[in-house]
Amino acid sequence: MPTKPISNFKCTECGWTTPRWAGRCGECQSWGTVVSALESAATAGQVKAVKVDEGSIARPITEIDTDATTHWATGIGEFDRVLGGGLVPGATILLSGEPGVGKSTLLLEVAARAAQEHLRVLYVSAEESVGQIKMRADRTQSLSPTLMLAAETDLATILGQIDAVMPHLVIVDSVQTVANSAIDSGAGSPAQVRAVASALIRVAKERALPILLVGHVTKDGNIAGPRVLEHLVDVVCQFEGDRQTALRFVRTLKNRFGPTDEVGCFEMTGAGIREVSDPSGLFLSNAGESTTGTCVTIALEGRRALPVEVQALVITTSAPNPRRVTNGVDSSRVSMLLAVLERRLKLKLSDKDVYVSTVGGVKLVEPAADLAIALAIASAYSDSPMPNSFVAFGEISLAGEVRQVTSSALRATEARRLGFGNVLGPHETQIKPAFHRAFGTAPRLAVGDPVATPRVAVDDRGGARRVAADDPGGLPRQAAKPAAHSVESDKTFDAPTPPSAVGEPNPGHGSARGSGRDTAGRLDGVPFLRSAAEVVADERRRARAEFRDRVDQGLSTSSDSSAHPDHPSFGRGPGSARRQHQSDGDARQSHAPTAPGRDAGSRAAQRWGVPVADTEPPTER
Repeated sequence: MPTKPISNFKCTECGWTTPRWAGRCGECQSWGTVVSALESAATAGQVKAVKVDEGSIARPITEIDTDATTHWATGIGEFDRVLGGGLVPGATILLSGEPGVGKSTLLLEVAARAAQEHLRVLYVSAEESVGQIKMRADRTQSLSPTLMLAAETDLATILGQIDAVMPHLVIVDSVQTVANSAIDSGAGSPAQVRAVASALIRVAKERALPILLVGHVTKDGNIAGPRVLEHLVDVVCQFEGDRQTALRFVRTLKNRFGPTDEVGCFEMTGAGIREVSDPSGLFLSNAGESTTGTCVTIALEGRRALPVEVQALVITTSAPNPRRVTNGVDSSRVSMLLAVLERRLKLKLSDKDVYVSTVGGVKLVEPAADLAIALAIASAYSDSPMPNSFVAFGEISLAGEVRQVTSSALRATEARRLGFGNVLGPHETQIKPAFHRAFGTAPRLAVGDPVATPRVAVDDRGGARRVAADDPGGLPRQAAKPAAHSVESDKTFDAPTPPSAVGEPNPGHGSARGSGRDTAGRLDGVPFLRSAAEVVADERRRARAEFRDRVDQGLSTSSDSSAHPDHPSFGRGPGSARRQHQSDGDARQSHAPTAPGRDAGSRAAQRWGVPVADTEPPTER
């Protein structure tokens, strides 16, 4: 007895098979794509070869004439740039975008420009009535007698309109709302979208007729319908833009007749859509002078280099979890840059609220904006503005390196064309030299030290306290005016630095000559805090000088070993030089300035783990 064949079903999208019919594919999750495998196999077995006409026989590629497939401009320069020069006869172009972004307005403008060139244009809308389209055309001044309007949702009727009008250009809005009556599923289903697109593409190829299709997108931003729709068409364009702003971008995701890295820039106005040929000033603020917390970078939109201003704001907060608010930049990227700044440049940002945003609503997604974001945050943190002539681009690694980015020469050329004389990024390899060049001074507090060395500051009573290695102050508060900087300004970062702690030269015992330290307590013009070893060594030198002065004046004898600075009991015993220093203050003040005692430096060194004997210079006898 013959067995009954098992009726299998197969997905036309991915080939998934199932013994039972399902409305949704279990593999690719597509709806309406599961059909009977037996029926499809029987249909495939009935296909037979046919005789090819002489005009359709394959020819050598060298004999193919390409004059009929050249681009013809639409009259909108930015749209032609994206398409690679204009429309190609027989091409099918899919334009997708979110609702309300301006797809229909752009295509109506394309239809009006073509109609002004005395070309017959058929605009078919399956979503609006002809009256609504006429109202929009009145507002955008897109009226022309050769622009034909039709409101149809049936595929057969649209094909009949094409036969009746014989247009040079066809626009269908949209492919997801047109249905084929021969298919049972509703409009917008994968089967309907595939059937409608296949029929329109066949007409376009047979008649060398360019067709523009409007496509819907899902909540994820992908084109609605089967993926095969993107494979069938020749060009896939994406219309992007925030409905809260007037700026719009048209990008090419697929183009069989041109490049795919071009971007068209448009602006939505009350009179329609307007192309922006030079958007260099759209993403910069109007501030005429340098402002803290701002930095300009050069971003690439396709092949176009655009200057974008990054703004940052850093404020102190008492909340346990500081806020990190971003607009136009990747929040995870900003968090990584904050960690690099705190670890590599010692900027205390863990207790600060940080806000980062771009001007004009543009989105920076490439790593080339890392250096500009970091500079803006550092400028806002230190309250030090960068010069208006600076522009920065480069990727920052976790190791504090500035990595090269793509098209550095193009970015630098565009920056110089726009008047930016100083470009940071092409030749920088480390973040520290880049910050030094941007702010004009060396960063403070052991920014250049590979190991965080314990540091001390001596207070007014001769005592010593530790300055934490992660103490804020990676950049000077008054970096823009180093000449006006004073010792008091160091206290703004909670790091008191009186003259005895900032390398004040010692009269009679050497000066700052040859060490790069000036009399204002600076290291090459930048305030510095000395390590515990330096404080102890300096106190030892002062104590030895005072001991020699007392011996010369008869206040002490050379046999008094406990009063000698190199004696272990110096500063502790009853006969110490410290007590003699206190009892004979008048005699001592006539020979040397008052300085903190040796015991303060010794206690500081012992407290922070610095061996006293190891930090002393050779004994002067």
